[in-house]
Amino acid sequence: MSGVRSTAGIRRLLPGLLAATLLPAAAFGALVVAVPGAGASPLPGAAALDTSPPTPPTPPTTPTTPGTSPFPPGAPGSLTASAVTTGSVTLTWTAATPGCCAVTAYDITYTQAFNDIVWSTQVGNVTTATVTANISRAKQYSFYVSARDSMGRRSPASNSVQVVTPNTDTGPDTTPPSRPGGLELAGQGATTAQLAWTAATDDVGVIGYDVYRFDGLYISTLLATVTGTGAGVPLGPGRNLFYVRARDAAGNVSIATNLLTVQGATNPPVTPGLCLVTYTNQAQWSGGFVAAVTIRNTSPSTAVDGWTLTFAFPGDQRVTSAWGTRAVQTNAVVTAQNADWNRSVPPGGSVSFGMQGAWSVSNAAPTAFALNGTGCVVGS
Repeated sequence: MSGVRSTAGIRRLLPGLLAATLLPAAAFGALVVAVPGAGASPLPGAAALDTSPPTPPTPPTTPTTPGTSPFPPGAPGSLTASAVTTGSVTLTWTAATPGCCAVTAYDITYTQAFNDIVWSTQVGNVTTATVTANISRAKQYSFYVSARDSMGRRSPASNSVQVVTPNTDTGPDTTPPSRPGGLELAGQGATTAQLAWTAATDDVGVIGYDVYRFDGLYISTLLATVTGTGAGVPLGPGRNLFYVRARDAAGNVSIATNLLTVQGATNPPVTPGLCLVTYTNQAQWSGGFVAAVTIRNTSPSTAVDGWTLTFAFPGDQRVTSAWGTRAVQTNAVVTAQNADWNRSVPPGGSVSFGMQGAWSVSNAAPTAFALNGTGCVVGS
């Protein structure tokens, strides 16, 4: 077998020499006679030997059609919102690169900000589409697009784009304010937090900022509406989530700031045996309320000589008048101080004051109180 491999190798390089080696002697002599000498013409009827190198084999042709291995299309690119109205959003993107199979459709997936519902709609093999379902005025939405091929395989998602719909399509002002920036915690007390952010801009003018608490799922509670770039808000136990929107005179709202997380005390700092506070809603009607607050000195031996009670409304209440106290409200935070005649509270004694106020969304009772900076037990 080794001789065969060697012969094949030789034949590949020197086919004339191999032929001479394999022929018998007689044939070899005839062959010698048949080959003319140098400068002679070939003999009539004699076949010339081909001593040129062999032609290399032709490589197989590379297939030009896509393979059938199951890989999806590439992600669509450059998603933008080219038109936004009170009830529609027009999206444009660049086509996805096909994978194993042709792209046949695109899935548009979108959510409303601070809402746990996800919507999806499918369009054909296009690069622009207008979404109208579940689109409402003065709301914020986030969109992304993915491609789908003829085998149902789905591509990675495109970039995400955020929009906020205007409050009106026909008024003189249909442009929402810009997004306020940099929401951060500027200060924190036992029951309150001070928030700060950078100003938004508007083609007509920003008239205020709405400050919200978010429950992490789908409920946003308006805590304050302010004209500046800071607000004091109540802190509940555990994790508190806040965001801010700018608003203009036409009712257009901006895209929300970043979502800020502030950790409240699991149990607000309370000094046992110091004070107990009871908050009672004595009357409530649409848009108004009357509440009474009682502070009890639970110390067995120490009198309170001058008091300041601080608390924060968890709803959108506003104190309009008060008695038995000098009350000042800053955003959601109420600071109530003693009058001249009730500044002293003996051990085991109590003092009460009342408030009248307005509300529109929530009149929930405060959940934490601090007397002269120290947390009190909350009574019922």
